[in-house]
Amino acid sequence: MVKSASLVRTGLTEELIAKLDDYATSDLPAAWIAALKLTDHLAGDVGGLMDPRLYDELREHFDEQQILRLSALITLGSGWQRMIEALGIRPDHYEEGQLPPWFRDSDPAD
Repeated sequence: MVKSASLVRTGLTEELIAKLDDYATSDLPAAWIAALKLTDHLAGDVGGLMDPRLYDELREHFDEQQILRLSALITLGSGWQRMIEALGIRPDHYEEGQLPPWFRDSDPAD
């Protein structure tokens, strides 16, 4: 199950967050499911051109501009997530005055 204090702070419930693990068979709105499929395509390891069936599914809920904006937002979020994972940043667990995570195994003066 996805656990994120930041998601809960935005108003999402634990029940709703749990549905994200198996969104394709969940009772989430169809537009959300289409957007999550797009997220998997853009942020996952699929790569390449989008399957025309996914594009058709997106077009049932979003216009061209909305698909482009959603894609840009997903790509930005995915890149941001990959950066914080690479650097070991854990925003939900950060405490004031804490050293950056990349200093974990070395002296900050090095």
